[in-house]
Amino acid sequence: MADGQEDNPMEADTRGNKPPQMGLKLVHLDLKGAPPKLSYLAEIFPLFAHLGANGILLEYEDMFPYEGKLQVLRSPNAYSLSDIRDIITLAKVHNFEVIPLVQTFGHMEFVLKHEAFSHLREMKAFPNSLNPHKKMSMELVQSMIDQIMAVHKDLKWVHIGSDEVYYLGEGEESKQLIEQSLTDVDCLFLSHVKAVASYVITTHPSVKPIMWDDMLRNIPKDKLKESMLDQLVEPMIWDYNADLDVNKIMSQIENYQSAGFSQIWFASAFKGATGAAQSLTSINYHFANHLQWLKVAEALPRVSIQLQGIALTGWQRYDHFSVLCELLPVGIPSLAVSLQTLRNGMFSDKEEDFVKQSLGFKALRMNSLSIEDAGNFPGSDIFHRVTQVINYLKESVDKLLEENIYIKGWFSTYHRKKKFVHPIIICHFEGEVRGVHANWKVAVSELRTALERIYYPDTVEEWLEEHVNPALTR
Repeated sequence: MADGQEDNPMEADTRGNKPPQMGLKLVHLDLKGAPPKLSYLAEIFPLFAHLGANGILLEYEDMFPYEGKLQVLRSPNAYSLSDIRDIITLAKVHNFEVIPLVQTFGHMEFVLKHEAFSHLREMKAFPNSLNPHKKMSMELVQSMIDQIMAVHKDLKWVHIGSDEVYYLGEGEESKQLIEQSLTDVDCLFLSHVKAVASYVITTHPSVKPIMWDDMLRNIPKDKLKESMLDQLVEPMIWDYNADLDVNKIMSQIENYQSAGFSQIWFASAFKGATGAAQSLTSINYHFANHLQWLKVAEALPRVSIQLQGIALTGWQRYDHFSVLCELLPVGIPSLAVSLQTLRNGMFSDKEEDFVKQSLGFKALRMNSLSIEDAGNFPGSDIFHRVTQVINYLKESVDKLLEENIYIKGWFSTYHRKKKFVHPIIICHFEGEVRGVHANWKVAVSELRTALERIYYPDTVEEWLEEHVNPALTR
């Protein structure tokens, strides 16, 4: 899974000291890919709490049961309003702070892909970013916010997204205004975000908007201060790299402080940040990311700014159109290590023993978890079978078809296409081929059963089509 580092876990620099206060520790549930059934959330929420989480960042996308003109946004498997209420109740049982996330500017593919809303794109050809000039764009965003807020009572925060607003300023209306020196890209961004945040605060005075910070990073701090955005939102600073630059992050934080912001959030990653098609989670990589965030938290006292919490993101797709990355159960060991590291400021033998006991592992190898030791946590059967398939299925099929001299010499792709083969040759490899195929059919059948218990049919079909069918078809 990771590189060949030693299995001995590293420790943060806070050994022997009181760990830095990280505020809320939110587990991010990215529902735009492989959304779990409610029955699995009921199994996994207690484990989240046990491991040290005290909140959930719920990124609904098309899993929210939008109504009226927005009903077209629903996935065929969208949760019902009753389901959403059950999720909220389940979260309250475990004393979780629930923060819904609704995209309001960038990453609007799930909305703008539909013909009914395609006229609200910044670029006509691309469904990712909203056109901030159209009145109906704000009406759309307000309606989405209203419907989500209507089912979420007693919220303290709502996340309004606003990351990666690609091609902003490149639409025809934007270009005309920019060419006339009436605006620029920074002003376009700030104006729309302020409008969205103002709407939230006006309609729900007790709720504070949170937003991703990447579009703010290159805006001059004087311009940011003049915008008075600090009165409206709390930025969530995100960086998922194992070698996160602490000094660079601190420089960003100081800029935000200079621009008037008094509360900030961090965002790390426990999975879904090492490749759009990644299937297995590198614990070491994400562990290193969290060690760096601890260092940032340690440095915070030099600036008068309050850390509200950290969201441990677990991306399930890079965007609405990308493939699935690591399934949630596959990332649970990484989440466990990450939460314990944040909770205690280190990951020593004590934390390792806690994680092993919590997940049912006999050993915890930070660089490669063995399929012989799959644990007994909710979804461990998926973790076990996915690890087996990714590590061995393609390899075993390749070895069989490319190294068997009879298949290579007398039963090639060309032979099979022309159906031209000496019957005696088949006797030399048929048993081995049927044996490999039968063994994998059993393993895949068990994986399918495990997936169907937790996921909806489209997720099961997609994962098997991407990772299993090509090898079995060969």
